[in-house]
Amino acid sequence: MTTDVSSPRISSAEAERAVRNATAIAVATILSKGILFGWQLVLAPLLGVASYGIYGTVLALFTVGASIPNFGMGPIVIRDVARKPQDAGRYLTSALFTQTILALIAYIAINSAALSFGYSTTIRAFVAVAGISLLIDIFGNVCHDILIGQERMLATSTIDIVHIVVRVGLAAFALFLGFGLMGVYIATIISGIGRALALWWMLLRGGVRPHWPIDRVILVPLIVNSAPLALSAFLVQAYGQADKLMTTRFIGEVGTGNLTAAFVIIAGMIELLSTTVLVATFPMMSRAYGDGHNPLFGFMVEKMAFFTIVISLPITLVLSLFAADITVPLFGEDFAQTADVLRILVWYAMVTMVANVFAQALMVQNQQRRLLMIRATGLAVNITLNALLLPRIGVRGAAIATVVAEMGVIVAMLSHFTAHGWDVRRLPPRLLRLTFVGGATLITMILLGSVHPIVGILIAPFAYIAGGLLLGVLETDDWDLLYRLVAAMPGGTIVIRYWKRDLILSE
Repeated sequence: MTTDVSSPRISSAEAERAVRNATAIAVATILSKGILFGWQLVLAPLLGVASYGIYGTVLALFTVGASIPNFGMGPIVIRDVARKPQDAGRYLTSALFTQTILALIAYIAINSAALSFGYSTTIRAFVAVAGISLLIDIFGNVCHDILIGQERMLATSTIDIVHIVVRVGLAAFALFLGFGLMGVYIATIISGIGRALALWWMLLRGGVRPHWPIDRVILVPLIVNSAPLALSAFLVQAYGQADKLMTTRFIGEVGTGNLTAAFVIIAGMIELLSTTVLVATFPMMSRAYGDGHNPLFGFMVEKMAFFTIVISLPITLVLSLFAADITVPLFGEDFAQTADVLRILVWYAMVTMVANVFAQALMVQNQQRRLLMIRATGLAVNITLNALLLPRIGVRGAAIATVVAEMGVIVAMLSHFTAHGWDVRRLPPRLLRLTFVGGATLITMILLGSVHPIVGILIAPFAYIAGGLLLGVLETDDWDLLYRLVAAMPGGTIVIRYWKRDLILSE
């Protein structure tokens, strides 16, 4: 089989670099998120649904607050350091100066929000303690962004794994000693200090030093270019967490506990299948975009979006159909209502993973202001639907509001995204075939699930793969790209001894 010469191609060197970076981040993500996932499985039933709702509310406020000191600078710093590595020290200084001030503002903001929302004294006390991490994390986060821009993913991934192990270990020990949720937050602060010190050491070891005085030539454009992205990030987190904050406000901590438990599964799915790949490929996408006329950029966006749908669809079907069979064994009978939330919310995960591809593409194109308008509209829809649905149908209303808002976001992104090499007309035929495969897989799961849920869950992937091969969901250029990526992976030379394609891998 031959390659279509008109299709842009990623060179083997680029593919190998992307796979190496993705592998490092994937290993760190799998281990760290796996540990955190296991920790949540222990923490949820240990605390009970109401206390877990308090935990979820505090986490939601913290997550929204964290977007303020970050100020959307992470992607900008990564992009610019990847293009101009000699300016890493100047970006380090500018980002630290700005984010330290913003962290203080964020701490005041989340505590004021907890008070204005009418939350209990217990929640407000935990917010005050947890918010200290906002001040600590910026030092580690800035170093992390510089290292990612330098494509030193192995170093950052190693530190991330150690950080999570220490954090969970300290939190578990604090719970064992009877310190409860307060001990969990203190453990987070201590481990955050260790992470910041380790990342600083790696950066200094690589020759990057803070550059004083602050370079206004870098600082001013960094703030100006980050501002729309910062507002967009704030809006992303606000409508991603609005359902928890509003659930606590309208129906109490029990509803938030069920919602938070469902989000544990959703967040793990997004981190593993979306965030990992996007972070690893961001420098390569920035280089591919270049002056905006390289068709490779549009080609990459198309493939990443389509592959995201292909990979996430069977997982979405399994979690939606067998939600009760998954959540009750994981969290216990007290969290039985979590299944109703997960059944709906998992579709948000699939939609948002595709939306993240286009959000990153728009950011590479420096379209932060457009992203801002899209996110603002999404937040307005989310808040409005939550206010309407939560009092009427309970916690399921929060899940429905989130899905509808995210669908509106991705439609807006698709309507505004243009790039050389991108042709949306190529996608409908593939998506139609994928829809037939998904429908057949769903029917198979229902039939086999009636025998036993485990049977339906285990057989579903094989039915999905068989249907995809039969209907030709992946076309020639898809297989060519996969072939290059497989060849660049560790052990790939063994695979390509048996899987042959007429491609030149040495370019």
